[in-house]
Amino acid sequence: GDDFVLRAMQHLSQLPGYDWVGVYWLLGDTLELGPFVGTPTEHTRIEVGRGVCGTAVAENRNQIVNDVRQHGNYLACSQETRSEIVVLIRSEDGAVIGQIDADSHQLAAFDESDEALLEQVARLIAARSQRAART
Repeated sequence: GDDFVLRAMQHLSQLPGYDWVGVYWLLGDTLELGPFVGTPTEHTRIEVGRGVCGTAVAENRNQIVNDVRQHGNYLACSQETRSEIVVLIRSEDGAVIGQIDADSHQLAAFDESDEALLEQVARLIAARSQRAART
């Protein structure tokens, strides 16, 4: 399952503005880092409610942050990060099982078109991970 996820992240990382992209899996009340492409991050475990990633789960909605320096509750993956998008990965019954997180060195790098793309990728990842869980 993770091979598919890593390949998906490698494809996304080639898009303009996607300087860091990865998946966090939700395990209990903690997000755990899965496959990613970009500079290694010390944030391998994030509590729900912390940072943009944790806020997405706590609020049960995707997040688009145009300027992370204007965001009070922010965990920087890297000093260069200026904007971020988080799209939730949901199981068939709608429960959050993880998220796709992308960071950019540019301000306002992400918009609704990125959100729509990442939602499609999230659906593929969810379908794959559920299929893997059943086999």
